[in-house]
Amino acid sequence: MKTIRNYQKELEKIIEENKKNGIVPSLLLHSCCAPCSSYCLEYLSQHFRITVLYYNPNLYPAEEYDRRVGEQKRLISALPAKYPVSLVEMRGEPEEFYSAVKGLEQAGEGSERCFACFRLRLERAARYAEENGFDYFTTTLTISPLKNAQKLNEIGEEAGRKFGIRHLPSDFKKKNGYKRSVELSTDYGLYRQDYCGCIFSKREREHGKQLRTQSGQ
Repeated sequence: MKTIRNYQKELEKIIEENKKNGIVPSLLLHSCCAPCSSYCLEYLSQHFRITVLYYNPNLYPAEEYDRRVGEQKRLISALPAKYPVSLVEMRGEPEEFYSAVKGLEQAGEGSERCFACFRLRLERAARYAEENGFDYFTTTLTISPLKNAQKLNEIGEEAGRKFGIRHLPSDFKKKNGYKRSVELSTDYGLYRQDYCGCIFSKREREHGKQLRTQSGQ
């Protein structure tokens, strides 16, 4: 039987070990959006020197990307942090995403299509982290109740091994992390999108809205 890992406890153990050794490591934090990053930054900036990597070539349309990255910049400038937080914007081309999910376009939300998208972004984060001498890398994506934290950690660990950089385990929805992100989004007036980000998730969300309208819900 496969052991179910508690990624939050693994993260807490790493934090405690670094604290005991008087170390404040550098962390490359891939962010999908400002709302999801809010709690992650509030929590992690107490223990790490963070650079946020904004690499999301899946976002559609271009105006959506611009709005989300603008909110990310605004949050970083406003959110108090024990250790400074900086931002690297890596504006990937949409073709990178479409190539990664080719053949999976109709797979649906939460399927292999999403896993391919996770892999694209986490491998880019791992490569950047290794090339720029970070101690760890991870992603904000595990804060979402709709995202598979186990799969995200598995993909992150694979990317870490591939590029020779430590992946920081996470399940940020634990300990009311998602609830706190909603509170922070309200406090800072952040734009909270109603779809994951790609054209396929947007179409699926719009189709769901139409069905609910037709059924009178």
